[in-house]
Amino acid sequence: TLPEVMTAPMRPDIVQFVHTNMAKNNRQAYAVSPWAGKNVSASSWGTGRAVARIPRVGGGGTSRSGQGAFGNMCRGGRMFAPTKTWRKWHRKINSTQRRYAVASALA
Repeated sequence: TLPEVMTAPMRPDIVQFVHTNMAKNNRQAYAVSPWAGKNVSASSWGTGRAVARIPRVGGGGTSRSGQGAFGNMCRGGRMFAPTKTWRKWHRKINSTQRRYAVASALA
């Protein structure tokens, strides 16, 4: 006769759910540097100059001076909503669900 495990009901949905969430448990946190795109001393030129009101790099004598800075729409600016290390990387799965998935996968 077959072991009890082999006669467990087939539940591909549960197997997929458990597999997907268990795969998330060996991920490493990543994020951009908190200072990325914020390393220039830029300030807005204000209105009345016929340019966008984005902060601009000060100084002269280099192609960087006068360029927009800080904004997510600027070249060399920070990204929108910079990635954080405190994102939810891991997932908790019910032990019962986990066991059920193993039995279902075997069957």
